[in-house]
Amino acid sequence: MAQKAPTHAPVTIIDVARAAGVSKTTASDALSERGRVSPATRDAVMVAAERLGYSINRSARSLRTATTGAIGLYIPQVLVRSEHYLSFVYGVVNEAAAFDYDVTLIVAAADARPAYSPHVDGIVLIDPVLEDPMITRLLGTGLPVVSSERLPGGRQPAGVVWSNHAQYTTLLLEHLNARGAQHPALIASTTNSDWSHAIQGAYRDWCRTIGVEPRLEVAPFGADTATLQHTARTLLEQSPDTDALIGAGDGVATAISHALAADGRRIGSDILLASCVDSSDLRAAHPPITAIDTKGGEAGQACARLLFDLLQGRVEPPTAQELPLSLNLRDSTARALDISDDSASARLGQRRDD
Repeated sequence: MAQKAPTHAPVTIIDVARAAGVSKTTASDALSERGRVSPATRDAVMVAAERLGYSINRSARSLRTATTGAIGLYIPQVLVRSEHYLSFVYGVVNEAAAFDYDVTLIVAAADARPAYSPHVDGIVLIDPVLEDPMITRLLGTGLPVVSSERLPGGRQPAGVVWSNHAQYTTLLLEHLNARGAQHPALIASTTNSDWSHAIQGAYRDWCRTIGVEPRLEVAPFGADTATLQHTARTLLEQSPDTDALIGAGDGVATAISHALAADGRRIGSDILLASCVDSSDLRAAHPPITAIDTKGGEAGQACARLLFDLLQGRVEPPTAQELPLSLNLRDSTARALDISDDSASARLGQRRDD
């Protein structure tokens, strides 16, 4: 289930210049109110910009001229509880520091100003969701925007760093099946994001291929432990022959593991357990839990690096880069002690954590 690169880019100064019948330099001078531009030309550029939905950014737009010295990082408030996203933030900050840039955090606002434009040279988005009005506002600023994963829907930012979550979810399911699991269940996220859609789609496709009914429950992203444990117990009560559980979001598998242990189920033998997002909690669990390494720090660095490439003109929008992931095999999926599928450990970055 391959993911496609984005095909839509935000309106640029070049689009405005073309619509107004002037050069890019003249359009830029007219919008920034500098240079020797006639009132008639300035008015024509302003009309074209308004008609195309171009938001005037009064910050410098290139590292080769005056700049704000900062890039923006938009973080929806719910994400701060996730180790993956904290690692992503550090990745952005470290990469920005290499360019002698600061990072301005942009937080979610319930009623963001319609014409909001942060004083930065460009913006990085983390796993954008469809319903977030701030995403629309940030895309409308006219600033270069790079996102980690694609935006659901048609409009895309100037750059995307994406990972093939569907492919790695399928690889995880194949591993569970090789360990003897015939009826794996998925506790997915309610998030309307490319990441969430990819995981659920891959799970349904795998079930269809194998010929089993999907056992899929959803929980809000960032749900508390009690909610996640209740969801898992309800699923197991409804489908008692479930022999493997996959938690999609960060923290889901950890919460489930405590409930399974309390109920007397032996993880790794009575039931297999895995996660679509790795973390230090999963590595330290008893037993350690198999997980897909989504490489939060590397994703943050890659997004920031792509943004600087766009700012410096080294790449043209729209552009997309794939970030490979890896599957870390651990004792939570060690039933069938013959580790026969470890010979495939190099495939798609799969490896055994010992």
